[in-house]
Amino acid sequence: MTTTHPAGADGPLTPTPAAWPRATRSARPSANRPATGDVLPHSEIIRRSGDDAHGKGHDFRAMFAGVKPVLSGADLAICHMETIYGRDGGPFTGYPSFKSPPQVAAALKDAGYDSCSTASNHTLDDGADGVHRTLGAMDAVGLRHAGSARSATEASRVTLLRAGPAKVAQLSYTYGTNGIPLPGEAPWTVNLIDRKKILADARAARRAGADVVVVSIHWGTEWQQPPDEQQRTLARALTAAHTAGRPDIDLILGTHAHVPQAYEKVNGTWVVYGMGDQLAGHMSNHSDRPDGRGNQSSMARFTFAGPTAPGGRWTVRKAEFLPQLTDVNDGFRVVNLNAALAAQPGRSDYARARDSIRDIVLSRGAAESGLIMAK
Repeated sequence: MTTTHPAGADGPLTPTPAAWPRATRSARPSANRPATGDVLPHSEIIRRSGDDAHGKGHDFRAMFAGVKPVLSGADLAICHMETIYGRDGGPFTGYPSFKSPPQVAAALKDAGYDSCSTASNHTLDDGADGVHRTLGAMDAVGLRHAGSARSATEASRVTLLRAGPAKVAQLSYTYGTNGIPLPGEAPWTVNLIDRKKILADARAARRAGADVVVVSIHWGTEWQQPPDEQQRTLARALTAAHTAGRPDIDLILGTHAHVPQAYEKVNGTWVVYGMGDQLAGHMSNHSDRPDGRGNQSSMARFTFAGPTAPGGRWTVRKAEFLPQLTDVNDGFRVVNLNAALAAQPGRSDYARARDSIRDIVLSRGAAESGLIMAK
């Protein structure tokens, strides 16, 4: 079933990153990997990026400056680029069919991101041309990507990334593309959720040398904070899969729901059901009411430790989250809420947002499994 959303949402209602830590000196090698949620430039954000560029195109760097200190200390930082890019110079559009300025890619790279997942319900908003422009802009600034492709060869290639001493495979999938059919001659343009394909891709990534396999999934029900049945069922199936006694997938990162969702350890593997929108304009929910949850998100940060014996699994040594907020009243800046509250302890609005994010992130027992809120 597909329904349309009020202005401020990103698309139809349907079932639906972060950085990696610095390596440390220890007997076992380790790697820090943070990830964050949806980058969703609405029209007002596009206008603001033009103002911030002072007449010279678009500049998104100020919007991500608040998380740059965290990302700069990571071995590998992953984002989720929900929209596609338009031609340099425009026209650019927000909801419902997004075409973002390509300068977003340079800002993400400047902030410290190494790679972005690109499979979303908006991947085909401008057909194959939009995919070509988006991936080309990312290539131009050295930002890696996974989830969409310009050729069958590119689609079959594993995105392998370096995180300290670890090789990390990034995979990316979406529940759908807002009813836009996949190009008949190029069905590989964007990865759709298919349990068998995801597991086959994860095993191929392991054969290609991946120490850690990370799966980014655009899934869930918009504006619903508890994970839906599709999310829970797929998470159980993916985390239960093993090959030669080793899990096929080491971490699942969810996007799409517009609101922060819970973290949970499922079959011994961490699942982030939804990180929320990292960058978005004023958001309205399905009742057409302004909903500040659409500007709240969490940064997932997992430190993986190397195996105790050759061929063993890299395991999560430290699991953390950082609460974030797009401040719609201050130039759409992404705010690291804990850092902001340390500097401005009287900001009750920031404190309420932090507490709301913390409560939902921990709502499925993640604290008992070792998840902590980072300083």
